[in-house]
Amino acid sequence: MLEEQEKTQIIAELEKKIEELSVFNEIGKALTSTLDLRKVLDIIMERISELFRPKNWSLLLVDEPSQELYFEIAVGEGSEKLGELRLKMGEGIAGWVAQHAEPLLISDAYSDPRFTPSADQKTKFKTQSIICVPLKSKGKVLGVIEIINQLEGKAFKIEDLTLLKTMADYAAIAIENARYFRKVQELTIKDDMTELFNSRYLQQQLEMEIQRSRRYHLCFSLIFFDLDHFKLVNDNHGHLIGSQVLHETAQIVRQCLRDVDIPTRYGGDEFVLLLPETDREDALIVTRRIRDAIRAHRYAANEGLDIRLTASFGIATYPYDAENKVDIVRMADNAMYYVKETSRDDIATAAEIAARNKSAV
Repeated sequence: MLEEQEKTQIIAELEKKIEELSVFNEIGKALTSTLDLRKVLDIIMERISELFRPKNWSLLLVDEPSQELYFEIAVGEGSEKLGELRLKMGEGIAGWVAQHAEPLLISDAYSDPRFTPSADQKTKFKTQSIICVPLKSKGKVLGVIEIINQLEGKAFKIEDLTLLKTMADYAAIAIENARYFRKVQELTIKDDMTELFNSRYLQQQLEMEIQRSRRYHLCFSLIFFDLDHFKLVNDNHGHLIGSQVLHETAQIVRQCLRDVDIPTRYGGDEFVLLLPETDREDALIVTRRIRDAIRAHRYAANEGLDIRLTASFGIATYPYDAENKVDIVRMADNAMYYVKETSRDDIATAAEIAARNKSAV
């Protein structure tokens, strides 16, 4: 009788191993089927949701210049609030895993001294159990994957940790390959003067972002802005200084955005910024930061000049203000022009403009 039970147990374990190998094979094929970073991240999103059924989970990547972790993907209750949250190396579970390049399985988060409730406080979500694993490629930590609270309310098991570690290995290679491919692509999709993306690339990314947002019921925002009285810079100081002003503006913009955001020189002194998974409220926070940075900047200081500029901003958010790429750009542009024609050096949203137009009828 005991022998039969042992045989049954061995068979069950073998079947489980075969199933796991099949899952790994599928994940590997899926992640190596594309060099597009956004598609790679979408595949990771799908597989994690299917395999682990967590209530919340996130993929955080390391921002190389600041050595901070930012939320590249956040799924679950309150996840839309995490776009602006950054973690220092060693901060919280994710920061500890990124710093030490070691995985963690924690049954009770609040009893672990490494846990910090900053994300819970922002999302109003209660973290219980956590699995967090590093994304490592060639000995370098690219980021971490963190899954929180199973839907059934059970604690995660060591088998879940093993599965997630294996998946993270595939994901890290795919992310690094996609990043290299993106660098090659950038040679043809960047604006030479500002080193921001060009308008053709914006149109491609808008289409992809709309499809992704529809599929996963996400939102994104578009910021449209141009520099106030930029023509006077060219008239008073010449086009070389004008070009330098545009380049410095691009630097300001990059410093205010996440790596996942897409800053574009739309044409002349017009800029369009695509902010994935960003609602209107968070887009306003980003826009105010850019506006204040432009106000405070001394342009062409290395040329002995002290040029001060402001900018006019418009914001539109998908799907609330528009549901296709032509209209979302038009709505952000209209909001920007409203500022341009009234006050300059300010911000308007497409929702505000729509409300004003409605009340005027």
